[in-house]
Order: sequence, then structure tokens, then C-alpha cells
Amino acid sequence: MSSRTARSVTAVEIGRAAAALLIVLTGALQRLDASHLAEPLAQTPSATQDWPQLRGPNADGISPQIGLLTAWPESGPREIWRVPLGKGFSGVSVVGDHAFTMFGRGGTYLGAFDTATGAERWRLRIDEMYRNSSGDGPRSTPTVDGGIVYVISARGMLVAVQADSGATAWQHDLREEYRATGPNWGFSTSPRVFGDLVLVEAGGHDAALLAFDKRTGEEVWRAAGDPPGYSTPLLVQIGGQQQAVFFTGRRIVGVDPNNGAMLWDTPWETTFGVNAATPIFVPPDKIFVSSGYGVGAALLRVPAGDRLGVETVWRTREMKNQFSSSVLVNDYIYGFDNSILECIELSRGERMRECGGRADTDRARCCTQTIT
Repeated sequence: MSSRTARSVTAVEIGRAAAALLIVLTGALQRLDASHLAEPLAQTPSATQDWPQLRGPNADGISPQIGLLTAWPESGPREIWRVPLGKGFSGVSVVGDHAFTMFGRGGTYLGAFDTATGAERWRLRIDEMYRNSSGDGPRSTPTVDGGIVYVISARGMLVAVQADSGATAWQHDLREEYRATGPNWGFSTSPRVFGDLVLVEAGGHDAALLAFDKRTGEEVWRAAGDPPGYSTPLLVQIGGQQQAVFFTGRRIVGVDPNNGAMLWDTPWETTFGVNAATPIFVPPDKIFVSSGYGVGAALLRVPAGDRLGVETVWRTREMKNQFSSSVLVNDYIYGFDNSILECIELSRGERMRECGGRADTDRARCCTQTIT
């Protein structure tokens, strides 16, 4: 669907034994708890979970929801509700009976919707309308924590909003305050909460990486001067040390999330600086990173706190994640190699087969798993 056309947010039924919905928005799919449906599905003892940020509760793209349909009806899943919105690429975050997303419609808005009916709870104009020849509207996905929704507009307005009322708690204009230039196709990173801090990648002259007090919006630390990428920070623990991993426009870098101290870095150059996919943590000490434009992917081993010790376990031109992030399931990584859904083996980075395409090896077992 073109972002030039007004879009809708839609909830469809995908559960069989468990109450579950799928929210569909500009091609993005997010799990949504359906326990409040007027005509609920049969319940199971397992509890559903919120989807409070980009890539879910653990920021890994995996939902704990069970009892999902393994095959959809010929006519497609049953639509529960549909709400017209505006333009953009923002995903949907769900906490309790609220679903949050951003959209462009004469301005950039953050909206809250009832998960049972789709009824609008509130909307807040957070910035001007963002226009770009490759698509108008916001790119970032809301992050919800402690009753506050944190968002970044495509023009670089970082805003904290009360989840229940839609009132602004605090805000920062990253371009004006930090001389952030922003990527060519707009700010796309989503905020990441670490304890009492909100971490963002701004791409500022001397403040590429920023941390704010999540309650007051006061700056806590700033670091580096990298050009901006499009990725969202990843929180990991390696060797007992907390780390925030940023994928900037020229490298992948680990910092101490408490103070911004540099721990390690390794170069990663992609055409136009499009480092967009969120890296994946592979316990206990590895990071999977990928980008498009012919670059490919790599598995990096990161010794705790050793800037000189980053080791490349393997590197491949398979699995070129130009935009979408991959998902790690057991010993396999699933993702898009440009536009083709692919599976590679974690230990060696070898392609197993193109899911839905022609198999060129007999090791297709990883793609026989259900991918939702």
C-alpha cells in the first residue's frame, strides 16, 4: 500500500484456542490481545502479553501468544474492526486495552485506540506533516512504559505523552536542540527505555546518541558524533555488563547505557547510510547485524568492555535486511534477503532455503516451522 494513500488500522481474528487479534497497518503486523472482544474467542489458561514497543515485549520480534491458527480461512481472517487513519509507516504498540500508533494527516499525530472496538480514545498533534518523495508521514513506532508513550516524529521531535489522557509530559526538538540532521528519509528510530532512561539515536554533531530522564525529559548523557542510521537501540547484557547497542549510519557500537561510555565499535558502511534493521542479540556474547544494498550480514562476538576485541564469527552476503529486521528462532535466523523471505543457519550463516521459493539444498528443515 502506498503511503500516499490514506490507510487504515485494522484488527483481524487469528486465534483458535487463544483470544488473539492481529493489527494490520501499512503492511506491518502486530499481535493484539483480544480478551475484551464483544464476541470473545475461547480462552486458555495462558495469559496474553502486551506489545509495548517495536518488535514486542523482548524487542526480538517474537510473540508469546499461543493457540494461533496455522492456516487461515480461504476468505482470510475475520475482520473485527477498521479505523481510517492517514499516511506513514509507524507500527502499532499495545498495552492493556489501548493500541497506539502515529500517522500523518495535515500534521503528525499520535493516536490511542480501544483494542476491542477501534474507537479513538484520543489523538495528539506532535509535529508538522513530514513529506518525502519516498513516502510521507511518521516512520517510528511508539514505546510505552510506566503510563507514558514515547515517540519520535520523522522530523525529529521526541515527545513523551500521558497514555491515559494524551497530554504532553515533555518534549525535545532534536534538530533545534542538538543540531541533528536526520537521515535522508526521516527519523525512523524508535525510543528504547532502560530503567529510568529513554535512549534515542539523534545523529547530532556531538550528540549522536542521547539519554533522557524518562520522567522529566532532562538530558542525562550524550555521546559520539556519528551520522544517523534508521535502526532502534538494542539492550543486552554481556559478561555481566549492561550494554546499549546502536546501529548508526557508519558503524555498530556498544555503550554503557548508564553514562554513554564507549565499550566497543566496529565499522559498518552501507550505501546512503541505510543501516536500518535492528541488530539481534545471540546470548551470551554475539550480535547479528545486517543491511541491504549488497552488503549482507555478519555475526559478531563482543567481549565485555573490550573495544579492540570485536570478532567476526562469519560474514555473508545472504540475508540483506534493507529495512525489516530478522528474527532468531532456535538455531536459525529468519528474515528478508531484500524482498525474499530467507532462512540462514546461525552457526555458519549458510542459507537453508528461500521460504516459498525453490530449495537449493536438502537442509530445508528450518523453513518447515510456522512463521507468524
